[in-house]
Amino acid sequence: MNLTSKKCGPCAVGVPPLTKEEISPYLKGLSDWVLSNDEPFRLVQDYSFKNFKEAIAFVNKVATVAEEEGHHPNILVHGWKNVRLEIYTHKIGGLHENDFILAAKINGL
Repeated sequence: MNLTSKKCGPCAVGVPPLTKEEISPYLKGLSDWVLSNDEPFRLVQDYSFKNFKEAIAFVNKVATVAEEEGHHPNILVHGWKNVRLEIYTHKIGGLHENDFILAAKINGL
């Protein structure tokens, strides 16, 4: 499944979020992303950089990809050099294929 070749599409209210069973094949294709244990399920990845400037440069790259895809992660910068990304589709209260597309594209940064 080549997620980086796909584009995030509009997601309508009422579309059911992916079940844990449906999530599993998508997750296998993403290195370093973990599934949150609580609901709504979210994709989570933590990053650590040499300094604040590198952390913010990474956040800006993520922001560019997110804008291009029209799909935006939760971004937390903490401890001056650490970044946590959480991805899920707020509109449906869980995970959608779009979340995995965005995660795959972030992995390519």
